[in-house]
Amino acid sequence: MNDTAAHPFAQVLAELPSGLFVFSGQYEGKRAGVLVRTVMQCATEPPLVCVCLEKGHWVSPIVRDSHHFGLSALAASDRLSIRKFSDSLRGRDGDPFDCMPVERLTSSSPLLTRSRIVMDCEVVRHFDLEADTELFVGRIIAARLDPVQAPQRTPEADASPQAGN
Repeated sequence: MNDTAAHPFAQVLAELPSGLFVFSGQYEGKRAGVLVRTVMQCATEPPLVCVCLEKGHWVSPIVRDSHHFGLSALAASDRLSIRKFSDSLRGRDGDPFDCMPVERLTSSSPLLTRSRIVMDCEVVRHFDLEADTELFVGRIIAARLDPVQAPQRTPEADASPQAGN
């Protein structure tokens, strides 16, 4: 259901913490990304995050096959990124990351360099809900909090070979 205003709990749900993130992946040379609003920490040891994605998006099979995803936090003022990644169901022939400065931390998932917070995650669970969304749970294997800081990696990520590079 895309029209949340019609739902009886829309006002309550709107008060929950949310943000703007680009959920991204790369597999066999194809990159994809989409704007998501629901990202939350779901464990501290190991560090896990949960991402809620609208069903049917073309990034889903890329993340499923690569077993990794990236999260890039967006500022509300970043109109270019919001516009570029907000069309949630329409596939693109081109690369949505063209002309966008990107980086990689551990996996091949593209992360937006302009983001203050980026996370590189390994998929540990995928749930296909009986709803309009699906959930991806990922273990954070590398992260960056500020463009001038070096990436932070988990000890397990440093010990394992890099996948997909």
